[in-house]
Parts: sequence; C-alpha cells; structure tokens
Amino acid sequence: MKAVFLLFDSLNKAALNCYGGTRIDTPNFDRLAAKSVQFDRHYVGSMPCMPARRDMHTGRLNFLHRSWGPLEPFDKSFVKQLRNAGTYTHLVTDHFHYFYEGGSTYHTQYSSWDFVRGQEGDRWKAMVEPPMDRFQQMYHPHQTSLEDERFVPHMVNRETIKTEADFPLAQCMERGFEFLDGSRDKDNWFLQLECFDPHEPFFAPERFRKDFPTDYDGPILDWPRYSRVDESAAEIDELRANYAALVAMCDEYFGKVLDYFDEHDMWKDTTLVVSTDHGYLLGEHDWWAKNRMPFYNEIANIPLFIAHPDHADQAGSVRTGLTQTMDLMPTFLDLFNQPIPDSVEGRSLLPLLGADGPNHEAVLYGIFGGATNITDGRYSYFRYPPDIHDQEIFEYTLMPTHQRRHFTPETLVQSKLTEGFGFTDGMPTLQIPARKAPDGRVIGQGMIEDTTTVLYDLETDPGQTKPIDAPDVVARLEQQMIALMQRNEAPPESYTRLGLTL
Repeated sequence: MKAVFLLFDSLNKAALNCYGGTRIDTPNFDRLAAKSVQFDRHYVGSMPCMPARRDMHTGRLNFLHRSWGPLEPFDKSFVKQLRNAGTYTHLVTDHFHYFYEGGSTYHTQYSSWDFVRGQEGDRWKAMVEPPMDRFQQMYHPHQTSLEDERFVPHMVNRETIKTEADFPLAQCMERGFEFLDGSRDKDNWFLQLECFDPHEPFFAPERFRKDFPTDYDGPILDWPRYSRVDESAAEIDELRANYAALVAMCDEYFGKVLDYFDEHDMWKDTTLVVSTDHGYLLGEHDWWAKNRMPFYNEIANIPLFIAHPDHADQAGSVRTGLTQTMDLMPTFLDLFNQPIPDSVEGRSLLPLLGADGPNHEAVLYGIFGGATNITDGRYSYFRYPPDIHDQEIFEYTLMPTHQRRHFTPETLVQSKLTEGFGFTDGMPTLQIPARKAPDGRVIGQGMIEDTTTVLYDLETDPGQTKPIDAPDVVARLEQQMIALMQRNEAPPESYTRLGLTL
C-alpha cells in the first residue's frame, strides 16, 4: 500500500464548493470530490492545532486531560507503528508548531521529515533591529503588538517572500513532489504533506487577491484577533477577502497534486486522504477564529475526503455517518494491515468506503479549560462549567510544556505523581494544576466570560442561530457525554467542573 495524507490547517468546510460554498471557486476540491468518498459529518476532537494532531496520531481524545502539548512517552503514534513495521513514513510540512516546545515530539515519529520555514511566527530570519516604525505603518495596529511574539518574526519573514515560488505553500508542494518522484514506483510508504495554509495570517499572492476586491483602504489587515468582532464593515470584508484569496491559492496548488496523480496514474495503487485540523470563524456568530468561542460547526464540522484504489466505484459518493479526527489513526493502520491498539477510541473508516452507514452514535469535542461539546448529528450541545471562576482542573502529563515554553517552576512545584490511566500503560503521570488568572478563570485558549451552555437542533437550524429548550434532549446528550468521557478515562474533576453527576 501507498498513501498520501494531505492536511491543511484552518480550512473552513463552507469555503469549498463541493460542501456548498459559493464565494470562492474551488474547482480542484470539486475534482477531488469526484474522485473520492466525501464525508459530510466529520468532526474535530481535541482543539486546536497540536491537540488535533495528537488525536490523529493516537486515535483518542486528549483535551480532557491536557492542553496543547507534545506526544507523550505512552502515546501510541500510528506513524511510529507503521515505521516500526517497515513502512517508510515521510513528513513534508511548513507547520512550525512542530518545532515549538509544545509540538517537539511529533515530527520525530517519521522515518524522515522536511521542514519549510517562514510561516506565521516562525523565528527564522535574523534581524537584530527590525524596522518597527516602517512595520507599524505597513500593518494594521492590531497586527503590530510587541506583546505578541508572533508578529515581529512574521513581518521579518515576510520581507523575504518576493515571488510566488517563495511562499511556503508553493515550497511544500514542490518538496512533496520530490518525494513522490523518487517513491511513486516503490511500495509500502506513507507521505504526510501538510500545509499551514489557510491558517492566519491570510497572506497570498496578488493574483489570487485581486479576485476578491473590497472598499478597505488601509494598512495590511490579514490576521484576525481571536475575539469578538468589533471591526468596521470594510475591515471585515478585507479579512474575509484575504482568507478567500488564500483558500483559492490552496485550491490551485492542491490541483497540482491531482495533476500529479493523473499524470502518473497513481489512483490505481495509492490512497489519497485530504482533511484539516479544524475550521475557522470569519465573523459568523460575531466571532473570529477558532479557540475562545463556542465550537460552532464552522469550526467543528470539517472536510474529509478519501480516495481508495479498491473503492473507485464509489468515487463521487457522500457519507453521512458521524466520523471524527481520531478515526484517521485506525484508518491508516487498517490501510496498511496493521493491528489497532486497544487504547484507540477511533474507528477505521475503511468499512464506510464501500457503502454509507453509521459510525459513532455521538462524538465528543472540545478544548482544555473550555466547554465539553457533543453532537449526535441531529443536535449539538455545548456544556460549560456553571462557575468559570471556581474550577478545579489539572493537566496530566509527563511532558510539561505549553505551546511555546515549559511549565513554570511555580506551577511545577505544585505537581504530584499520580497512578496514571489505562492508556498510559502503567506509567504514572504528573498532575499539575491548570494555570489560572487572578479571578480564578483558567488561562488558556478555551474559556472566556460570555459563553454559556446551549443546545441547537441542526436539522431545523443548521446555522446554529436559535438555541432551543429541550430538557429531554439535554438529558439524553448528557448521558451520552458522560459515557464518552468514561470511555476516554476523563479524570474525576472533569465531571465536577461541568456539573455532571455520575
């Protein structure tokens, strides 16, 4: 078997024509849909970027125990399992989060990896004295805050992007083709071709941007804040237009992958899987981005396509069963005829390629410190702690790093060794109190003040704009939530903080 896993970041399902999008022309995603099985109810699990990738590697949820962090010593990565079984695994990526403290053990699972530099806050190009006066004139004020360590490295990196070939997305594709040129005639390999785009900042070549004109006349504005919308109408249009331009670029460059498959007739012997880690809010529900707000379906319901040589007769068909990010791990193991570890909660999607059918009865998703959410496909239910200022919540880890730095000594001195969980294979873990603000709120990407427990009926209200009061539905979903939390060995305080009774 040979497989290509093409992973985008922050790709909104509603941006794609094959999922009903109309603003952006995405002909190459349409080409993919005609060649593959398309999944309509595919959901995130743990959020955001690296927690989602941990779900992909391990086939189980991690947000109930941990915030953003590396793969743990007890984690069973499907990539490492494939490599140990003799399958060659290669990663091509411009996703620089793999090289922060909080993502540093993912790329090492592969037989080899190729890292394209320069995205977002990648501390790549050296500039001892950045021209901040010029930068502050070039960029919108909320993109030049010196308090955010991503902005200045991005502005410095952006100085080096002179031609379209310099864009990291273009380089990722070329390096993916380098691997395929040397490997497509061989057997037993797995390529993960991973593109940071269309993640913010929404920076694309002018030839893509010109197709989305706006009335905005100001400094560069292509990086939304993770917050409520308070921009002017012109600023909102500009941000949306820049996202659209970047999605259009992703579509065109993705088309080169499809051209390569066509040219070399790879459809006959190579599986192609295409997805994203999560979606993105572009002002819908009065929010930008993906972390701090409720996980509406613009974030949680994400695209997935699988084109398998043995199921070419199903090309162009759609699946409606509930699937989830963690299902990718057992799917890839199944694809290469490898056993699925007992710790895996995901389910292989290969049985769904032959015909539509049920998969999960319900799926759980969320972010550490935020709501715990559930959908059964008909309803979506966001469950928040009754009191966000008084939560007992702990991190369970043997790798105490946050996204960009280690846990502080002040935090670590409060840690204690616990017995661990069934999925840790007898290894104890550190139990570390979650970071909190002076008012008691959990510090992180998952909790703010103006959120509340809410229920939506997706059948009558697919846009999730009209909360409903249905106690019987809530009671049923709460029981399903508890059952899924138990299956995932949620720690006792996870139930207490949500006001759930076992």
